[in-house]
Amino acid sequence: MSDPSPDAPLKLIALDAEDLEVLSAHLQDFVVRIGDLVFLPGEKRFAFVGNRADRRIDGELRRRRTAGHFERVTRVAARGVDRSTPDAILNLLAIVFTPAGEEDPSGAVELRFSGGASLRLEVECVEARVADLGPVWSAKATPSHDAEGA
Repeated sequence: MSDPSPDAPLKLIALDAEDLEVLSAHLQDFVVRIGDLVFLPGEKRFAFVGNRADRRIDGELRRRRTAGHFERVTRVAARGVDRSTPDAILNLLAIVFTPAGEEDPSGAVELRFSGGASLRLEVECVEARVADLGPVWSAKATPSHDAEGA
């Protein structure tokens, strides 16, 4: 099997904590408008769309429009995320899963952003999907952030 092209769109599914670590690595420095974060309680879904950092081996930073969602979400809590400013930008540092118990698939998925902001998704189990939506472009700036709170 040959390696996919470095310009091939990313498509990932996370079904456990280990998968979520891979997804987190690919979404580090993902930037998203607060208005593009949506919890759909009737569908138990948390969805988002933003720009994923796509680093090349030569160090060039590029961006791709990327969408994703978490399924089986029962509750969302926010810290440092002001919904009254939908155009404000958040920079994702990491996604972390904390299980409810050793044998229990439920738990909390935390989206940690620079500046100490975070979203905590209470989930029945880990189930997430992420996919690039379009072409890649050169980034105008390299992300810089305070890792405090990560």
